[in-house]
Amino acid sequence: MKHAMPVPHPNPPPQAGEGAKDRCAALPFFLADESATLTLAQRLAMRLKPGMVIYLHGDLGAGKTTLVRGMLNALGYTGRVKSPTYTLVEPYNIAGLEFRHFDLYRLRDEEEWEAAGFRDEFDGRSIFIIEWPKNALGLIPQADVEIVFEILPHGRNVAISSNTPTGRECLKLF
Repeated sequence: MKHAMPVPHPNPPPQAGEGAKDRCAALPFFLADESATLTLAQRLAMRLKPGMVIYLHGDLGAGKTTLVRGMLNALGYTGRVKSPTYTLVEPYNIAGLEFRHFDLYRLRDEEEWEAAGFRDEFDGRSIFIIEWPKNALGLIPQADVEIVFEILPHGRNVAISSNTPTGRECLKLF
């Protein structure tokens, strides 16, 4: 099956995050379908490094979990990848890398975060992919890379930006 390539889009959606000094200009893409999302995920997966934090922004159904599934599959994970909407986090160990996939859509408050022990997860060794990061601002580390999905009538606009030197290195030659 031939995968559709993500197409750079001339009109990127607004950048995510607030006031990051190290932000690079957003790399815009148009994703026509799920295949294009999986192709973008493969490209991203090859650039991930331990300790990275990636924020995923977008409405329900925008393709955030599909992108995560594509990254994990590109690295060799063959199991089921589901959105951790109810568990809040799903751990994965693939190719010697530790991943933590957070979905914070249902996170209610800082007490819930603390009670779950999530602060201890951010040890600098795992790769953290966080859906709905706005629900935990001030509790989670700054994102190295932020990905914003915008649902269109046909396809998605996606803008990828970096906030740190690690993020810039990840997106270099993208």
